[in-house]
Amino acid sequence: MCSLSPFLVALLHAYVLNMDFLFFFVYFQKYVALKIQKSAAQFAQAALHEIELLSAIAKGDPSNSKCVVQLVDHFKHAGPNGQHLCMVLEFLGDSLLRLIKYNRYRGLELNKVREICKCILIGLDYLHREVGLLHTDLKPENILLCSTIDPSKDPVRSGVSPILERPEGNLNGGATMSLIEKKLKRRARRAAAKISARRESMGDAATKPKRSLDGIDVRCKLVDFGNACWVDKPFTEEIQTRQYRAPEVVLQSGYSFSVDMWSFACTAFELATGDILFAPKGGQGFGEDEVRLLCLSCFLLSNNCMS
Repeated sequence: MCSLSPFLVALLHAYVLNMDFLFFFVYFQKYVALKIQKSAAQFAQAALHEIELLSAIAKGDPSNSKCVVQLVDHFKHAGPNGQHLCMVLEFLGDSLLRLIKYNRYRGLELNKVREICKCILIGLDYLHREVGLLHTDLKPENILLCSTIDPSKDPVRSGVSPILERPEGNLNGGATMSLIEKKLKRRARRAAAKISARRESMGDAATKPKRSLDGIDVRCKLVDFGNACWVDKPFTEEIQTRQYRAPEVVLQSGYSFSVDMWSFACTAFELATGDILFAPKGGQGFGEDEVRLLCLSCFLLSNNCMS
């Protein structure tokens, strides 16, 4: 395990309650990301679960070529609010969601989409075939570019200390049932609010010129394994963010590697078009999952009629 200098200890004391990621230069002689877990017992258990999975991922990928975030180290830090488990992760850039927003929801060029999809599939193939893991929450927020969209914010390329915007989504992953249920409810509320705001911003974006993505490195890696699980040890039936949730999860009919592939397909569509493939709205006695299944049925029936 790594040790912290007095400066970094002071930094942790100052910011442990306010930030999930801190970017700084440590004795590794490279920039890294620090993920600090809350001190409560249930969060410590969740962090240990994530460390176990990330350690298995790193062990099977010594060359760091599998398009999955690398755990560099981990340690415990005693602060004024208790003991925190901290994960030292490799430095990565902006999320795919931020890239979609940067492109004003117009859809990326197909050659960029292909390059991104190749990276995602390399990561999923490694997780599924070699490690035996399900990500269970694949979406644009949980896929990070290897660099930043703006080169001036990349400390490796610019030599300037980074000031990055806080990544979307909740970065405190959970391994216990109660944590996951609470997270999913919060995510559902946030997702609904985001979709509403997104529809409004898409109208504004339509009047603005399309941005060029030339020079942007779209190589990317899968991140956020707080909800991941071993394929033979699923710990809850309710997984995935609703907009990227596979039909078998909605029907609670069991799940395996195909759920990640479903989320991948939804993400690929979003990259290519700028639109969310399935964004159900509940109402008139129907829940959002029921509306989602109806949308899927209509989609499949329309395809059958056309063939």
